[in-house]
Amino acid sequence: MSGAALEFRDAGMRCDAGTRVDIGSLQIPAGRFTVLLGRSGCGKTTLLNLAAGLQTPTHGSVFYDGQPLTTEAPHSALIFQHNNLFPWMSAAENVAFALRNQGLAHSAAGTRARQLLEEVGLTEFADRRPAVLSGGMRQRIALARALAMKPRLLLLDEPFGALDAQTRRLMQRQLQRTWQASGATVLMVTHDLQEALLLADRIVLMASSPHGHVAQLLEIRLPRPRQASDDDFLRLQQRLDDFLTAETRLAEHLQAD
Repeated sequence: MSGAALEFRDAGMRCDAGTRVDIGSLQIPAGRFTVLLGRSGCGKTTLLNLAAGLQTPTHGSVFYDGQPLTTEAPHSALIFQHNNLFPWMSAAENVAFALRNQGLAHSAAGTRARQLLEEVGLTEFADRRPAVLSGGMRQRIALARALAMKPRLLLLDEPFGALDAQTRRLMQRQLQRTWQASGATVLMVTHDLQEALLLADRIVLMASSPHGHVAQLLEIRLPRPRQASDDDFLRLQQRLDDFLTAETRLAEHLQAD
């Protein structure tokens, strides 16, 4: 299945507490890897929830493949920082559960679940429960479970934020391979500048003052595979860092050095 296209048209959220996020007009092209980057409180997760159909904009509209999105986004999967696996199920059972929910017979679901675990390098851990596995392994199970749904739209909310640096880099490479093989549209929230540049085709920079909004849209044309030590990579990383530093100074009323 090809990736889904998303479009925000004058969309935003206003809450009773006065919180306001104005996304305005934003397109998420089909099959592309888009990263949402910004300091805490700028509306990244709100935008992700609107894309998933978990929240409805208080003004404007969200469109999924040209149709208004009024319920949960079809053919989509969402992965959080905390994997939300069923602790009483084995790795294979967790993945098979998603397949059975799609109508696959019990035996066929079990077979396919083990194939998906093989794709993320967890064949020998298929019968283990999450409690005895590392954080990286649990996130790989969550990724396999998401892939079991054959999503056209994969939504990621800080999926590697709780992992150590080495495991995080391995998971980034796994995610990139998975995305390239699936053709899905990916929309990901992260605070990690290097992670954003390693993975993204496009980076949506969000600002929080005077309210959450899309400030800039960067097309990342660095060739893959990317090296964090390359000069062009480092220049873009510095540009992102300058943006976030300026945002923090503005929000915290700090003087420039």
